[in-house]
Amino acid sequence: TGQDNSVYDFVSIEKQPEFPGGIAKFYAYVGKNLKYPAMAVQNNVQGKVFLSFIVEKDGKLTDITITRGLGSGTDEEAVRLLKSSARWTPGIQDGKPVRVKYNININFTLGK
Repeated sequence: TGQDNSVYDFVSIEKQPEFPGGIAKFYAYVGKNLKYPAMAVQNNVQGKVFLSFIVEKDGKLTDITITRGLGSGTDEEAVRLLKSSARWTPGIQDGKPVRVKYNININFTLGK
């Protein structure tokens, strides 16, 4: 066998996948790279976009899905940020990298 292609839930595995340097680094990356969509600014759209994705065994993110969106371009921007993020460190189960479903949210806040 050895070809375990099942997808694990990130809460149930021994080592969760993570963005290089940890989740704080992920949010720093988001803060630096988030482009607030013009439509969202015009419509004063703020809040969180919730996403799920799979962290593959090589750390690539696939199957990026909006689980709860905000609209006005924010959903697409959240997906773009994940697609262009660095490869993650994969999750580990029984000492081997496995595919892990992960959930995250990206916050859209307009400055004063």
